[in-house]
Amino acid sequence: MVEHEEVEEAEKVEKAGQRGRHVRVAVIGSGFGGLGAAVRLRREGVTDFVVLERADSVGGTWRDNTYPGCACDVPSHLYSFSFAPNPDWPRSFSGQPHIRAYLERITDTFGLRPHLRFGSEVLAMRWDAERLLWEIRTTKDDWTADVVVSATGPLSDPRIPDVPGLADFPGPVFHSARWDHDAELRGKRVAVIGTGASAAQIVPAIQPEAARLTLFQRTPPWVLPRFDRRITAAERWLHAKVPATGLLRRGSLWGVREMQVGLFTKWPERLGLMERVTAAHLRRAVKDPALRAKLLPDYRIGCKRILLSDDYYPALARPNVDVVASGLAEVRGSTLVAADGTETEADVVVFGTGFHTTDMPIADRVTGANGTTLAEEWAKDGMAALRGASAAGFPNFLFVIGPNTGLGNNSMILIIEAQLNYVADFLRQLDTIGGRAALDARPSAVRAWNRGVQRRMERTVWNTGCDSWYLDAQGRNTTVWPGTTAEFRKVTRRVDLAEYQLLRAPRGAVVGAAR
Repeated sequence: MVEHEEVEEAEKVEKAGQRGRHVRVAVIGSGFGGLGAAVRLRREGVTDFVVLERADSVGGTWRDNTYPGCACDVPSHLYSFSFAPNPDWPRSFSGQPHIRAYLERITDTFGLRPHLRFGSEVLAMRWDAERLLWEIRTTKDDWTADVVVSATGPLSDPRIPDVPGLADFPGPVFHSARWDHDAELRGKRVAVIGTGASAAQIVPAIQPEAARLTLFQRTPPWVLPRFDRRITAAERWLHAKVPATGLLRRGSLWGVREMQVGLFTKWPERLGLMERVTAAHLRRAVKDPALRAKLLPDYRIGCKRILLSDDYYPALARPNVDVVASGLAEVRGSTLVAADGTETEADVVVFGTGFHTTDMPIADRVTGANGTTLAEEWAKDGMAALRGASAAGFPNFLFVIGPNTGLGNNSMILIIEAQLNYVADFLRQLDTIGGRAALDARPSAVRAWNRGVQRRMERTVWNTGCDSWYLDAQGRNTTVWPGTTAEFRKVTRRVDLAEYQLLRAPRGAVVGAAR
């Protein structure tokens, strides 16, 4: 009976048509965070919701990133929802097609398609203080919602640096997250800009077909061996027939990474052994001492994201590859000029320069109770949200993967599920309060939470002096969580009403379709 009622309610949402309507919850984004939120809402008995997605399919970053070699650097059995284990992962580190297929299965298995609204990019959101709801304008429909869950993710909007002359480059130019599959690379001179996780996968994948590949490297990354392998048919059979074995595998992977957290957050000076292992990995793959010198970092391992690869170093040692130990400074026609003056001729330019992580684009589109955008509020002291979920002045607005929820060595799915616990309890608290009500994080609570996080951040490896995408323009680390996933799960298990202001709608306020 309950299942029939849920299906019936989902059908009502689907039949709402193109005009938009009022829903209890609007979820933004359909990657891991958005789909996880949708599943959790259904499991909590909430079926009056929509998932607003700007693209034409689910998948988030695993839909957008289709570059050659794209794969996850978190072990497969740890990179899945706890409520939907996948016994059939083909490799210990799965590739983009398999991860995207997993998310499509999640969508179908949990009946989420009636709630999805594709081609609905959120253009603007405004808090209506009289009706206590969010007005949402998208490229397709207008909506109102009691609660908004933003799951746009930090790896959704590519960042391409403003390089003088780039607009006049005569060949294809694109970002790794917007791969141009029509661009011909075979026999071409290809320049890859950046040395992040994407570049470390792209370089080995395209090196064999490029006539010449030039890597522009501002800072060399630390690269550990990946030890990727095919998962045997026997293993997959065992995990499918005896689910406890899959849980044991997942638990072991999680436990090892949890034990490493202290090195990154409390005792970074003890990371020397890991640095020696990485340096040995470099020596085995690269025999040229001059090239080795370019590729050996001079900062503490972990300060920037650690990369996992078995083929990155060997690819850089190939005869058709050059490493320019400097960033791209200028483009003159088909000539790329590095900051150190090195000039390189190229036919294709590929940017592996990361994403807008400390300046989320969604923040410019969200106007809160004070009439200011989230971006304007964060411009003062950097991104901050109570327990990574609630920003002061933005009632009934919750993040999944919000400020200071990122991880340096574990699976973000664990953080997502912890934040979904918080979202679920937030909705339960509103139900208990009853009537037209909203919860707005107290500024004092947000400040206290952020002070605690930043105080702990001071002793971590991420604040040891390197320049990384973890830091904002002022040098504040507003992206990483300075603790274990178990601790984060504990501090997000329940909503503390003392940390929120309760807002009540004025008598006579009307809730209806978007105005």
